[in-house]
This record gives sequence, structure tokens and C-alpha cells, in this order.
Amino acid sequence: MALMDKHKQVKRQRLDRICEGIRPPILNGPMHPRPLVALLDGRDCTVEMPILKDVATVAFCDAQSTQEIHEKVLNEAVAALLYHTITLSRDDLEKFKGLRVIVRIGSGFDNVDIKAAAELGIAVCNVPASSVEETADTSLCLILNLYRRVTWMHQALREGTRASSVEQIREVAGGAARIRGETLGIIGLGRVGQAVALRAKAFGFGVIFYDPYLPDGVERSLGLQRMATLQDLLIHSDCVSLHCSLNEHNHHLINDFTIKQMRQGAFLVNTSRGGLVDEKALAQALKEGRIRGAALDVHETEPFSFSTGPLKDAPNLICTPHTSWYSEQASVEAREEAAREVRRAITGRIPDSLKNCVNKEYLMAASQWPSMEAATVHPELNGATYRFPPGLINVAAAGGLPGAGAGVESLVSGTLAHGIAPVSHPPRAPSPGQPNKAEADRDIPSDQ
Repeated sequence: MALMDKHKQVKRQRLDRICEGIRPPILNGPMHPRPLVALLDGRDCTVEMPILKDVATVAFCDAQSTQEIHEKVLNEAVAALLYHTITLSRDDLEKFKGLRVIVRIGSGFDNVDIKAAAELGIAVCNVPASSVEETADTSLCLILNLYRRVTWMHQALREGTRASSVEQIREVAGGAARIRGETLGIIGLGRVGQAVALRAKAFGFGVIFYDPYLPDGVERSLGLQRMATLQDLLIHSDCVSLHCSLNEHNHHLINDFTIKQMRQGAFLVNTSRGGLVDEKALAQALKEGRIRGAALDVHETEPFSFSTGPLKDAPNLICTPHTSWYSEQASVEAREEAAREVRRAITGRIPDSLKNCVNKEYLMAASQWPSMEAATVHPELNGATYRFPPGLINVAAAGGLPGAGAGVESLVSGTLAHGIAPVSHPPRAPSPGQPNKAEADRDIPSDQ
């Protein structure tokens, strides 16, 4: 019996050698590697995978810091997708050995050190247009809420307050104001700022704005009034709405000093970035009545909690959890466009093929950029997770395919080499000076 089995084995080996030259190539598996694309701070790749599955392997990390990202992703990922819940400093960026492009799913990119990324040879992109309408609508909703005090009237009724007589109504609705004739001051007239201005005019606001980066003449095309300085805007505004990006020059743009320049009893709205407002100064101004009311969708510390921080006892305050950017449509559009930007990076040249590269001027000064060559398929890896608790190695394949987990785990233990050679980061140069903000950089919907 053993002799017969051995004879069959020899025969099989001979047949294999004969057919070796005519077998079709194996399309799947580690012999045909592909670039690895990682979603760093999320776990749903269902929108991105159809766009990228034929040119890349898509995995998710579900991480809140680079310490939670598996070494495999740090060593092999050539592209990273991220929302606003993870921060990439220079130290974080240096952990990635082969990274060439980062795409922020949303417009704001203050959670990525774009200068350090450029010096390390990494392009940074964003999706500036996906949530313009949602953020503008939310901004106006908050403005109207402050003027008409809907939130406080609802809360009073929930607490059992009666409003049957005129006196009771006057007490419950005290502070509600007429909108027509009020002046709305917009700081940052980018995409969202312009959308808010057009909506506010329809409600009867007079709209003024301050934006030192905007070319002359835009105010005429929109029928708005431009202020020469921030102080001019603050002095003339009944309500101030923030729609500018966050950078090292405008951190705590609204502080104790600038609040004192605002009109007594003005309103403040922020759907841009939490770091623009000094929350301690705002809380004090609300308690003293210098600011009549404030509405914040973004906060200095996120996720925000009323139980901690300087705003916990502040009166006349509306807070929402960084959601002004969100709608089902906007979320899908942002993810699709981010995936298409990654695809352009993989199939084209960086940074020339990128549509929304925010550090392109730095990259152009760096060394030559080779194109990213797409390789063949690992479809069974698409949607795999690469988030590992300290000391634990465990890879779960999405979709629950039979045997997929074992297959992926075996690949993690080995080396999944992709067709792109690791990047040799260009030598570090001194950080370039702060550039003039591009128009796409001025408005930061709180998305993301």
C-alpha cells in the first residue's frame, strides 16, 4: 500500500513538472502583493473597498493613537485614511516606514503635521467640499437657536414650567430677539463661511466678514461688507460665527482680550475648530453676561463632556458633539472622494495626480517622486483589522468568511511585501515658513 502511494506521488511530481510552464498564474495570495491602505481611526471600509479593491489591500485599525496601530501597518502601509479622532505628529509620522500619502476624510487637517509630513516625503490631502452644506445649515441652526431661544424654552417645558399667561410666556421666552436688522460677523469666508452668509441674508441679517486671505472683490460678488481688521468685525457684530482653520497663528483667536472687543451681549457660534476659542475666557464672559449666549459644536477637548472642563457651569450655552459636518450623504461622499484620492496616488504620480494635496508646495521642493505601481490582488484581506491591544496579536477578517481569519493571521506572521519599494524619506530640512492659507484651507467644517 505504501509503495503504491509513493508511486502515485512520484507520478504527480512528474506531471507537475510537465505542466509547470502552462499553468495559469495564481491571482490571489502572498505571491502577488499589493499596496496596503489603512483606515487608521475607523472600522468600516465598505464604502472605500469597492473603489480601491482592484488596486490595493484595504485594512482598518480602529485606533485612537499610533500606539494602537499594528507594526505591520506601520511598516507596510503606503496610504492612510483618517478622520479627526487621531493625531499624527512628527513622531507619529516617523513610525510609518513606507507611507506616501495621507487622506483626511473631511476638510480639516489640523490633526496632521503637514510640514513634518512633507519633510518626510508624505503627501497630505483632504476632502474640502463634502460637508459644506451640512456645516452651514448647522451653523445657521445654532444662530437661530440663540436668537429665538428654542433650546431653553423646550428645556423649560420638559421641567414642567407653565406658559399660559403673557407674563409666563415673557418669563420663559425672555431674551428672544428679532433677527432682521442684526449684524452677523463671519470670521473666515471660505466655502462654509460663504454658505452661511448667503443663508443668513435670507433671514434678514446684515452680513460682514473678516478674512485676510481672501482676494479683493469677492465681497462685491456676494453683496457682503468686508472688515479690514478682526477688531473692526468684533466691534460691529451682534453675532460672531467662526469658519476658519486652526493653525499656530490663530489658536485662542477668541480670548479674554478679543471678547472684550465684542459688543456687550453679543452671541458667539463655533462650528470650525475648538482650539479657536479659549473656553475659560468664554465661560467667564457668559457668567458675567458680556456674551449673551454661545453655541459650540467643537471644543478644546474632545469628546466633550459637560461634567468636566471650564464650561460645565456656564449659562446660556448650547453644545453639540462635533457633528455639524454629518449627514448620511455627506459622510458617504467624503469617504468616496477620499478613496478616489488614494486611488489617484496609487495609479498616478504624487503629488501631480492628487486633487486636494494641502502640502504640495513643500513636496515639490522635495526629491523626485516615483509613481506608485499597482500590483495584484489580496481580496481576502480587504477589510481586515490591524488593531492590536498591547501584547496581543489577533487578526480578524471582515465579512466572516470561513477560514479567512486563519489565512490573514498566517500572513501577519510572515511578511506581506507589496510591489512598492519602501520610501527613502528625503533628508530633513528646516521646517518651511507658514504659507498663506489656500482657499480650501480657510473653511474647516467640523467633520470630521
